[in-house]
Amino acid sequence: MYLIVNDVGHEVDVEPEMPLLWVLRDVIGLTGTKYGCGVAQCGACTVHVDGVARRSCQVRAGDVAGARIRTIEGLGTPDAPHPVQAAWIAGQVAQCGYCQSGQIMQAAALLAGTPDPTDADIDAAMAGNLCRCGTYPRIRAAIRAAARAAQGA
Repeated sequence: MYLIVNDVGHEVDVEPEMPLLWVLRDVIGLTGTKYGCGVAQCGACTVHVDGVARRSCQVRAGDVAGARIRTIEGLGTPDAPHPVQAAWIAGQVAQCGYCQSGQIMQAAALLAGTPDPTDADIDAAMAGNLCRCGTYPRIRAAIRAAARAAQGA
């Protein structure tokens, strides 16, 4: 099966039913996407599939063959971080950090579709991403900052 992950093609020999999360982590070696709950309820495994935030623990690899998959490793670089990543760093959002790759991927998808989100937009988009450290106020502030930065404000 052929997967396009972070703009790189990968021929993987896996069963089509294998969750994308395990293909990314165990076969391709991209461990930034985290396992949280396994039932698509926590958001730790969020990736983009053709630009849409998806929970990779519940996406079958065979269903995304040929799609463009983006993980946290492909969102930005240390020298050129995505606006959400830069805002996360500036706002010191992470505490334990475990959920943060999923939070960042969900926030980036939100801003791609809603460049100037309201608090209600942010709350609705981020509702399924859980943070056991409770950094929700910093997450919301970082999303607002990323939106302003992306708009050049």
